[in-house]
Amino acid sequence: MIISIFIVQQAGTEKIGNYFGPFMLAWFLMLGILGLMNISAYPAILKAFNPWYAVKLLLYSPGWFLILGAVFLCTTGAEALYSDLGHCGKKNISVSWIFVKATLILNYLGQGAWLITNIGHDTLQINPFYAIMPSGFTLIGVIMSTGAAIIASQALLSGSFTIFSEAINLGFWPRLKIAYPSIEKGRLYIPSVNWALLAGCLLTVAIFRDSGRMEAAYGLAITITMLMTTILLTFWLRKHGISKILCGIFIVVFATVEGIFFIANLFKFTHGGWYSLFIAAIIAAIMIIWRNSTLKRAKFIELRPIHDYTGLISAIKSDNEIPKFSSNLVYLSRSSNKSMIESKLIYSIINKQPKRADHYWFIHIDHVDDPNALEYETSIIVPQTIYYVTLRIGFRVEPQVSVYLRQIVEDLVNSGNLDLTSSYPSLRDKGIPGDFRFIILHRIFSQSSNCPKSTSRLMRMHDIIRHIGISDRKAFGLDTSIVTSETVPLIINTSPGRRITKITH
Repeated sequence: MIISIFIVQQAGTEKIGNYFGPFMLAWFLMLGILGLMNISAYPAILKAFNPWYAVKLLLYSPGWFLILGAVFLCTTGAEALYSDLGHCGKKNISVSWIFVKATLILNYLGQGAWLITNIGHDTLQINPFYAIMPSGFTLIGVIMSTGAAIIASQALLSGSFTIFSEAINLGFWPRLKIAYPSIEKGRLYIPSVNWALLAGCLLTVAIFRDSGRMEAAYGLAITITMLMTTILLTFWLRKHGISKILCGIFIVVFATVEGIFFIANLFKFTHGGWYSLFIAAIIAAIMIIWRNSTLKRAKFIELRPIHDYTGLISAIKSDNEIPKFSSNLVYLSRSSNKSMIESKLIYSIINKQPKRADHYWFIHIDHVDDPNALEYETSIIVPQTIYYVTLRIGFRVEPQVSVYLRQIVEDLVNSGNLDLTSSYPSLRDKGIPGDFRFIILHRIFSQSSNCPKSTSRLMRMHDIIRHIGISDRKAFGLDTSIVTSETVPLIINTSPGRRITKITH
């Protein structure tokens, strides 16, 4: 059953939702109706809406933290709704949450009414959820609850795909293969994440064996998630002009409630809570290392004025003694400034192997905060020779550079700023356009670097972690293009190195 849940993810959340949606509607309607049927047995249960009873529990019950640890599990599930915003949309989540919360409250009230009216019986051996069901309905209830538990995992799976997709485009994770089974925005599928979650799920089942033993691991993870959400939301409110007083009230109120639940669940650390923190620590470590190493590497990328080399590149274009490398030579540039270019790109064109081409393209990809942005800007450095293109792509848009470049080229041809026809006489007579070749530079940390050991370790870990992701060729949508990969050393010198001494006689 577990394996089948992960296998069906390849179909996409739209097709899955077509089956799961009606089932969950029936599930929550069943919860609400069953609860409503039992409230009449003890109408005073409605006093539970009074928060004073919760305050009394905290003040006068010596084992309040143990009780809250169990009560907290009633609140879990809300975080799954918000993790699925990218797949279902804000409006759908908002409307469904009102319905879901109402039915859950009715069901919990019904269970409470049943427990109070059956004081004196051996209620510890009876599950009140099934006890409030009419006679003969228990089998249907078991089937429905099993199906609901399976479907509930879907929200976490699809939410994981969205989170990893955003982490990739924000620079916190190596690039992974992303599939889009649906034409709807935000609906995606990441195979490597899916199978990694399957392996983790099977390992978790093997370690804990019983779902009751997993409550500690689950509860502690959710409380930390809620606390982090509150902190991040406070920063977001402050950034958008909300006053410090209101932000302070917001974080104090919510952090106090969530902090109490956190303390209650913290006692479960040795009973399984360690497992959640262990997994989180591994993922966080990878994200921190990748982010810091990427930023560190970027600082040591040498940029040079492109206009210092336009004359030489134009001369290479006209030099028939140099074998033509490609009609259109395309480089992916890390420089966000159209007047600057990496020295390694210049080295590749001029020094490593002189590369003659009709047109040279430098493409810079800028990931922007707008999730669905897709736009470009073209600068003509040398007419009919050198072009600089900036692609602005939202963090939820799949980079397909070869597809986007085709459109850009068509726009330049239509505007008269580009003659794409091949320069080979036999092809030019037939009006056949020139070919394209992409050059991808792989910057490998050089052992000759003169930098602190901490930086050296960080760079080596970067080179190890990058194997988690896919190649730049696949990451930028160049699967069907002609791509040449070149390895260049990344030399990080933070202090002057020793110079060799010449021996004189």
